[in-house]
Amino acid sequence: MIVFALGVGNFAAHKAVIASGHPALAQMPWYNALGGRFSLGLEFLILLGAMLLAAEGSLGWVIGYLFYSIFNFVAAWLILKGKV
Repeated sequence: MIVFALGVGNFAAHKAVIASGHPALAQMPWYNALGGRFSLGLEFLILLGAMLLAAEGSLGWVIGYLFYSIFNFVAAWLILKGKV
């Protein structure tokens, strides 16, 4: 459940960054490929992998996904607040 809740937050942050139209996104054409769906697809694959490994009892992947999520939330906050 923790990984799923973090995944929901990651998707929300990811979508907000895509919608922001930040100039840095223009420097990464793969990020906006297919209207942002490509990067959201990658986000889904990461979440799916973390959930499958967490379901197998791998606490390391849960902790890894927690750190990944913290990094994503900080990066999204910096982008959305114009600090980058």
